[in-house]
Amino acid sequence: VEGVVCLPFNNELEELSAELFIQRLLVDGLDVRYLVVGDDFRFGHQRQGDFEMLKAAGAKHGFQVVSMHSFQVDGERVSSTRLREALAHGAMSKATKLLGRTYRMSGRVARGDQRGRQWGFPTANIHLHRKATPVRGVFAVEMFGVEGEPVAGVANVGPRPTVDGTRTLLEVHLFDFKGDIYGRYVEVVFLHKLRDEVRFASLDALKQQIGLDSDAAREFFADR
Repeated sequence: VEGVVCLPFNNELEELSAELFIQRLLVDGLDVRYLVVGDDFRFGHQRQGDFEMLKAAGAKHGFQVVSMHSFQVDGERVSSTRLREALAHGAMSKATKLLGRTYRMSGRVARGDQRGRQWGFPTANIHLHRKATPVRGVFAVEMFGVEGEPVAGVANVGPRPTVDGTRTLLEVHLFDFKGDIYGRYVEVVFLHKLRDEVRFASLDALKQQIGLDSDAAREFFADR
């Protein structure tokens, strides 16, 4: 790819009419000659522009417009909306089918508050530099980027309400693993959702549940 143009979705872009989007960005800005879009592509303020408008503009300004046909799985169109819904409901097998691969997150392992280590469940903490995450809760996972990969484990994604967390964090407890992976860039593959994240009445209750989650994840891998 020789060049990439990434437009920040700010107020100015949001308010830009479909006609100005074509003129300013496609014609004046890019001098486009061949445009490929999805067959459901909408653009401009309040999604005024569509494929037919682009074809008409192409005839006027001298560029060709072609559409990519929708891809279907199980008779339904594959879309980011459908994928996000699958992930939000913990339907990991469905998400895998839609993606064509397992869903995964990556990041660098950071030092945490060491609470898990004190309880006998050391965790690799990965800060998620995003405003929202498509998955939340407790999952059976595998981690790549560490010695012996993939290493099985159990992960929690969320703000950790029991300890008054303020930002979403990915915490992974790896089974039967002793290595030091602070600063390591890793990839976490989400295989099965165990439960939603909840606030517990006490730290002791949380500690007990972590043990139960670990047992449930080990059972998942034993039956896999």
